[in-house]
Amino acid sequence: MARDAIAFHVNDLSAFARSLRKGLGEEGSLPGHLALLNHIARAGGFRNYQHLKALASAGAGLKTEPVDEKRLAQALRSFDAEGRMVRWPAKTGMQGLCLWALWARLPVRQEVTEAEVNAILDRWHLFGDRALLRRSLIDHGQATRSIDGRAYRRTEAAPPAEARALIRALAGRAG
Repeated sequence: MARDAIAFHVNDLSAFARSLRKGLGEEGSLPGHLALLNHIARAGGFRNYQHLKALASAGAGLKTEPVDEKRLAQALRSFDAEGRMVRWPAKTGMQGLCLWALWARLPVRQEVTEAEVNAILDRWHLFGDRALLRRSLIDHGQATRSIDGRAYRRTEAAPPAEARALIRALAGRAG
């Protein structure tokens, strides 16, 4: 089997090691070669080894941001077992992180009406303030709206590493 040389850069070795240790602790026993590659890739902020390999072959920059596991756990406390937001975080930075979960639920590259946005937000939050969520998505640059307020569009951008981790964690909860 041919071996591909893949460059791999980690900005925060300590966060990488914590994430890797957590993943290996869930395994229970020493993982096999491919499972270990998957753990390393996930600790580096990728979905799995195939994701890392695909980005490397596409020539994408593989510098990864560390995921603050404590901050991720704090964000996850704002969501219920089904991935719905149950409370609005007090801190602006945490609000922005939690909004990425709602951003991920908006249609990709598609204009939607305010009523359609409201329906999506109502499905994915429980505290009853969809206007706050719509405004916050705009304020945090995660969506745009037409001047008359009728049309909304998700801003296409790569979420930061913590947001990707949050979206992945919540995807496993969604029913």
